[in-house]
Amino acid sequence: PLVSKSDEARLVKAIQLAELKTSGEIHVHIEKTCNEDPLVTCKKMFEKLNMHQTKDRNAILFFLAIESKSFAVWGDEGIHQKVNDAFWKSITDTAIGYFKQNDLITGLEKAVETCGEKLKLYFPIAADDKNELSNEISY
Repeated sequence: PLVSKSDEARLVKAIQLAELKTSGEIHVHIEKTCNEDPLVTCKKMFEKLNMHQTKDRNAILFFLAIESKSFAVWGDEGIHQKVNDAFWKSITDTAIGYFKQNDLITGLEKAVETCGEKLKLYFPIAADDKNELSNEISY
């Protein structure tokens, strides 16, 4: 497996905690390699996973290709309209800082936490909130 069971559990927990106070959705997709611009792959995966079908268009996908050392973040139009490019760059820079220390999981956790805080600000959880996307890591 690309990620150990315990690391996978850490990521799922980070996603669950980040989604506790927001209607936003966060997902992590991990692959071995990526042969194109990671942002292009991330956007394709976002659509393939039907992440654009959330009610408020506020889903965020983290894409990591471990062997290619490729990483990207894609936020749907609902959240993208609320934040600027500097926000996405800071998320990416933070994650890559950990990746360079060979700590992929903490890098992803920090990125998930930061996005969760931002989602909470713009998309607070509603009483009738449904978890629209699985919190499980996809491969």
